[in-house]
Amino acid sequence: MSESLPDGRRARRAAEEAPRTRPKPRVSVVGVLGELLLTAGVLILLFLGWQLWWNDAIMAGQQSQAASALSDDWAAQDRGARGDTPPPAPEDAGEPVVDTTEYANAEPFAVMYVPRFDTPGTHDSVRNIAEGYGLDVLNSFELGVGHYPGTQMPGEVGNFAIAAHRSAYGGGMHEIEQLQLGDAIYIQTKDGWYTYRFRDFEYVTPATTEVLSPVPHHPELQPTDRIITLTSCNPLYSTDERIIAYGVLESWQPGAANPPAEIASVVAEWGD
Repeated sequence: MSESLPDGRRARRAAEEAPRTRPKPRVSVVGVLGELLLTAGVLILLFLGWQLWWNDAIMAGQQSQAASALSDDWAAQDRGARGDTPPPAPEDAGEPVVDTTEYANAEPFAVMYVPRFDTPGTHDSVRNIAEGYGLDVLNSFELGVGHYPGTQMPGEVGNFAIAAHRSAYGGGMHEIEQLQLGDAIYIQTKDGWYTYRFRDFEYVTPATTEVLSPVPHHPELQPTDRIITLTSCNPLYSTDERIIAYGVLESWQPGAANPPAEIASVVAEWGD
């Protein structure tokens, strides 16, 4: 039957019945480069997610645990030194004790607890404060908050100035912009507890070091107040400027095992 077909139709039928093969795609340099760039982009996003979230969460937990352990050690030493003698009442505390020890770089000397910084349902914002503000302090698994050398110490007249990251490496001041007027900033040392109250914010350039003066922005003046200054980067995930949070000392209680009544139950859980 097929032999009776005209030559043209036989050729078309033969072409239709022949197995079809797809032409092999041509590999181009542009295509390979695009695939590589896409893969690199995915890897970078995964790394940033690990750095900014997972690693941040791990370091935050370790920093909090390290600070809780130091707080417990000081409290145990305080109880051992006092024996059965009860700590003095807050109204009988007298002038704040000021630590005059010269601490080495990255040596912890205080613990900071800011309830406003807690993750909801937890009390995980406790951090060690160490001398210095380099990466060996701010990026440390056990520290996280650094003290500007040359600024005052807890309870001292002048400016107790500290720094921490907002994002990554534990984010010791991740929620700094959420502070509200009157929020407590608790500082514990081997000598006792200092309660500061947040007053206001300021946004400055990284070069504006006058915020660290005993009287912020007025290095020529003699201080009369006991100030705390918290500094961190702003906006979040950027280093373009600095967010500054100021507080003023409200009270002090001697004895590392004698936290303010409003956080006594929280502090008791740190060692659990």
